[in-house]
Amino acid sequence: MVALAVLFLIALAAGALGGMVGTGSSLVLLPALVMMYGPRIAVPVMGIAAVMANVARVAAWWRQIRWRPVLAYALPGTPAVVLGANTLLSIPQAVVDGLLGVFFLAMIPMRRVALARRWRIRLRHLAVAGVVVGFLTGLVLSTGPLSVPVFTGYGLSGGAFLGSEAVSALLLYIGKIGTFSQLGALSFAVVTRGLVIGAALMIGPFVTRPLVRRTDQRHYALLIDCVLVVAAAGMFIATATH
Repeated sequence: MVALAVLFLIALAAGALGGMVGTGSSLVLLPALVMMYGPRIAVPVMGIAAVMANVARVAAWWRQIRWRPVLAYALPGTPAVVLGANTLLSIPQAVVDGLLGVFFLAMIPMRRVALARRWRIRLRHLAVAGVVVGFLTGLVLSTGPLSVPVFTGYGLSGGAFLGSEAVSALLLYIGKIGTFSQLGALSFAVVTRGLVIGAALMIGPFVTRPLVRRTDQRHYALLIDCVLVVAAAGMFIATATH
């Protein structure tokens, strides 16, 4: 009970971060979850919590959701999640984590170059990204930061970005949770922990909504860059510990 209470408090902070920039909750929570329960339990617990967190973000920004990019991204991405969750990696997990870390760092200058040259991601690009990110979502612990440059590159920011990214992530995680259920990974203890942590994560989007509305777009972009740096660091640490 003490461990779960500590995780609840950590999840409150993680939910506030996720509510502000659309991702980052899992980056805060996963190290603690893995340390307390091990990766086999941490992954499905985080999956359940992520579903609940994204439900809250959808509710907070429902009126600003852009459905065309959501469907272009999530429709091909959801079956890719199922495929990824059922696929045995032919390369070591450390290699995947390391490549993701490099990609997260590379996205920082790429986002700025794309903005300066007015590159725009189109719906067809979103579909391709959905397949790639969906497959990776089924394979690894956290791919949340991968969707950030995709949706911001399409031109979304603020509530439109947060709501649209949340719906897409929700659809992907539902596919992942369904696969965990079929594989028998959702025990009573896993579900209980996921619900408790998810409840804390759901508070974040409503607490930070006034801040998002007042945040300048340049400051918002800087926050996203900070999340990408932290995500890359997390992947490199995971690579070193495998």
